Amino acid sequence: MSILINWGVSALVIVAAAYLLPGVHIAGFTTALVAALVLGIINAVLKPILVFLTLPINILTLGLFTLVINALLIMLATFIVPGFVVDGFGWALLFSILLSVINAFLHAAT
Repeated sequence: MSILINWGVSALVIVAAAYLLPGVHIAGFTTALVAALVLGIINAVLKPILVFLTLPINILTLGLFTLVINALLIMLATFIVPGFVVDGFGWALLFSILLSVINAFLHAAT
């Protein structure tokens, strides 16, 4: 049950972030649900591998390169999910920061 709640909250956060950022477009709530699912799978499978492979540059930048990895994974999700469009890398970076902050706040509140 907790997984379904987290999935729904993530979809709501994606819709809210798409509403706030003019460079992020989402077709509807169903697309947000699919995007949340795809982002969850990508973050569970690919992100640990990429963080491990980029560990030297991540240490050199004091962890800020993780933001670049998050933006690239969001760009990957835009290619997978039809109806979920991010206009460029900068918007993906802002979207990833906003998504992380809002998700952390909501998960801390629950």
